[in-house]
Amino acid sequence: MSVLLLLLYCFCLEFVSATDTIAFFQPIKDSDYIISNGSSFKLGFFSPVNSTNRYLGIWYNKKSVLPAQWVANRDKPLKDSSGVLTISEDGNLVLLNGRKEILWSSNVTNSVVNSSAQLLDSGNLVLRENTTGTIVWESFQNPSDTLLQTMKFSTNVRTGEKVQFKSWKSHSDPSIGGFSCGIQPQSLPQIFIWKEGSPHWRSGPWNTRIFIGTPETDTVFHDGFSLVEDQDGTYSFSCSYVTDSLFHYVLTTEGDIVERYWDYEKEDWGIVWNAVQSECDVYGTCGEFGSCNSQSSPICSCLPGFEPKNAEEWSSGNWTSGCVRRTPLQCERVNSTGGEAGKMDGFLKLKMMKVPDLTDSSPAHEDNCRQQCLENCSCIAYAYDIGTGCMSWTRSLIDTQKFSSGGVDLYIRVAYSELDTERNVIKIVRITVIIGTVFTSICIFILWRWMAKHKARRNEANGIVLFNGEAHKQFSSENMLGDNLNQVKVQELPLFDFEKLASATNNFHQSNKLGQGGFGPVYRGKLIDGQEIAVKRLSQTSGQGLEEFMNEVVVISKLQHRNLVKLLGCCVEGEERMLVYEYMPNKSLDAFLFDPHKNELLDWTKRFNIVEGIGRGLLYLHRDSRLRIIHRDLKASNILLDKELNPKISDFGTARIFRGNEDQADTRRVVGTYGYMSPEYAIEGRFSEKSDVFSFGVLLLETASGRRITFYDEEQSLTLLGLAWKLWNADDIVALIDPMIYEKCFEMEMLRCIHVGLLCVQEFAKDRPTTSVVVSMLKSEIVDLPRPKKPAYTERHMDLDTKSCQSNQNICSVNNVTITMVQGR
Repeated sequence: MSVLLLLLYCFCLEFVSATDTIAFFQPIKDSDYIISNGSSFKLGFFSPVNSTNRYLGIWYNKKSVLPAQWVANRDKPLKDSSGVLTISEDGNLVLLNGRKEILWSSNVTNSVVNSSAQLLDSGNLVLRENTTGTIVWESFQNPSDTLLQTMKFSTNVRTGEKVQFKSWKSHSDPSIGGFSCGIQPQSLPQIFIWKEGSPHWRSGPWNTRIFIGTPETDTVFHDGFSLVEDQDGTYSFSCSYVTDSLFHYVLTTEGDIVERYWDYEKEDWGIVWNAVQSECDVYGTCGEFGSCNSQSSPICSCLPGFEPKNAEEWSSGNWTSGCVRRTPLQCERVNSTGGEAGKMDGFLKLKMMKVPDLTDSSPAHEDNCRQQCLENCSCIAYAYDIGTGCMSWTRSLIDTQKFSSGGVDLYIRVAYSELDTERNVIKIVRITVIIGTVFTSICIFILWRWMAKHKARRNEANGIVLFNGEAHKQFSSENMLGDNLNQVKVQELPLFDFEKLASATNNFHQSNKLGQGGFGPVYRGKLIDGQEIAVKRLSQTSGQGLEEFMNEVVVISKLQHRNLVKLLGCCVEGEERMLVYEYMPNKSLDAFLFDPHKNELLDWTKRFNIVEGIGRGLLYLHRDSRLRIIHRDLKASNILLDKELNPKISDFGTARIFRGNEDQADTRRVVGTYGYMSPEYAIEGRFSEKSDVFSFGVLLLETASGRRITFYDEEQSLTLLGLAWKLWNADDIVALIDPMIYEKCFEMEMLRCIHVGLLCVQEFAKDRPTTSVVVSMLKSEIVDLPRPKKPAYTERHMDLDTKSCQSNQNICSVNNVTITMVQGR
C-alpha cells in the first residue's frame, strides 16, 4: 500500500511541474489555467469585452490584448464561474457547468481510457492517448475564427469533410456568426468567405505560389502560402511568414480576413493586410459580365461587347442586374438561325485582371489556349497563367475586377463588329493623346527653359559657395578628387533649403539621429510630400568631413544604379553643408548578418541575392558607369538594405575617380577599414579595381559564414581568412557555412560562393579575378573555378598594420570604425 501511495505521489508531483498538461485526476477550474511549454499561449476561462458570460479559450500569454484565438463553448456560455475542464471516463476532454452538464466535448467516438490534454507552444490543444502518444483530437482541426502558424483548414472533395473558420457574432459574443471561410476546390482551388452560405469574397485561383486574385500577397507573403492536395482528395491550406513569427489571420465579424502581426518596436498588434479593401472585393458587386475598378467612378462598368441589362438601375448605382451581350457571337448566329457564317469572332484583351469565378482549366500551352477557346462556341473568355495553365469560361462571367498592378490578362470573346468599334475608339484615343502630348510637350519645354535659366543663376551662386575659399584649396592633384572636379557638373544636383531639411528632421532632433561619423551626424527626416530621407550634416568641427563631402557630391551626383544608394540632393547655405539620400528602412547588412536575433531572417536565398546585387553595383562602378570609380571602403556596414532587403552600396566619401586610361593609382592617404583593405593598399598605398575585389571577397566569406572579418581562433590566432584557408586545405570548407542558413539543396551554391571569396582575397592583386569575372563566377557562367592561392591576413599581425599606419601618417582604422557611418540610413 505504501508503494502505491509513493507512486501516486511521484505521479502527482510530475503533473504539478507539467503546467501545460491536463490529466484525468487534475481538472481545470474557472480560476485555473495552463500555459504552453514555451510560454507563448495560455488556456483558461475568460469573459469577452462588455459581457459577463464565461468561455473556455486559448489566447496569447504575454500579448493578450486581443480576444481569444480559440473558444470551446462558443454557443453554450457559462453564466457563472462554476465551469470545469476535465478528462471524462471515456477519455474525452469535456467542459462541465456547476450542475455537471456537458457544455462542450472533444467528441472522440472511440473511447480512450488513458488520455491527457496538452497545450502546445503553437497554440494547439491536443488530446493524446498516453500509452502510444497518438493524438486523437486537436483544436487546430476544430478552429474558431483564427488561423495561427502551422494551422490548416481543408476540404475533402470525396467525403465532403471540411475544416472552416467561422466568425464571432459580435466583438462581445464569440458564438458562431454569419461568416465562414474555407477552400472551394472546383477545377482550381480558391479561398472563399461565405455570408450565410452565399459567396462574399474569394481569393482567385491558386497558381502553386500565390492566389492570383490577391496581387498584393505576391510581395507581402511570398513563399508564405501553401496549398496542397493529398492523395485522399483533401485540399489543405496553411501559412508561415518567415520574417515575423508572431502573426495570425482572423475572420472578423464584418466578413473580412485580417492579418495581424506583433510590432516589437511599438509593443502592439498591427494590421499588415486585409482581404476586403474596397467595395470591389465584395463578390459580384457589378453583377454578371460586369467589371469593378476601385480607382474609377463609378466603380462598375460592363465588359467589352456588353451593355447594362437595366440601364435605369445601372445609372442609379445599382449594378447587381449586371450586363448582357450587345452583339451575338458569330457561332451563336449560325447555330440559332442556320445562316451563313460571317466574320470570325475575336478577343479583346483586358490587362491586370482578377479573373472571373467558375473557371475551367486545361493543360493547354499558352499558344494553344486562344485557339482552344475560339473553336468552342460555348467558350466566352480565356486567360493564361504559368502556374494555373489555360483557364476558360463557358458560364456567366462573375466577380471580375481591374487591378492597378498584378493580376493576369483576360481575353473576352466578342463579335467581329465589336472589334471594329474598339479599333475606331482606339484610333480616336490615340490621335487625341498624340495631339495632347505634342501640345503639352511644347508647354513643358517652354516652362523648362525658363526654369533652367532661373535655376542656373541660383546654382551658379551656390556652386561658387561650394567650391570657393579654403575648401577648394585643400584639394591637391594627388588627393581623392584631383583634376576630376571638372568631370561632372555639380550644379545639376538638386539643392534643398536649410529650412526645409530642418523641418523634415524636427530641427535635427536627437530622436531622429541615425548615426555619427567623422563627417558629422546623420538624421532621418520626412519631407512635406511624405518622402522619407536621410540627411548627412557636415559637422563644423570635422577635420576630414568637408573633404569627404566634396568627394561624395562629385562622385555620386551622376551615378544611377539600382544597387547604389541614391543621392537626392544637397544643401549649401552659409556654413551648412548637407547631403540628402533616400532612406533605407532596414539599415545596413551588418545589422542583420552579425545580430544573433536577426541573422536567421537572412536565409541563403536572400544572402545570395544580396551578394549578387553588390557584385552588380560594383561592376557598374568599375566598368559600366560614365566614371570609373574605386570605392575603397566596401564593407558590410556600407551595404544598406531597402524594405525588400535589396542591397545598395553607400558612402562614397573615400571613393576615387579613375581617368579612362588609369588602372592603378598611389596615395599617401590610406582610408578604409582594416580587414577589408587589400594588402597592397593598406601597406603601400596602391589601389585599383582589385582593391575593391578584395573587399568584396571578404564580404562573400562573411555572408556565407555569418562571422565578422575580425573573428579569429584564440589558440592559432587565425583571422576569418585564415580560418577559411585552413578549412579549405583540410577539405572541410562546409564547416565554414553559417549553420543558421545551411540547406543541403543549396550546398553547391554556398561552396561556390566561398570558393569565389577565396579567389578574391588572394594576397597578390594579379591573382585576383576582375569584377566582371567575379559576377560571372557567381552566376555559374564560368563553371570551372581555379584553385585559390593563400589569402592575405591569414594570421593576426596587427602590429605590422599599425606601424604601417603610423609611418605613413595615414588616416585608418584597426577595427570597424572609419570616417563612414556604421548604421543604415
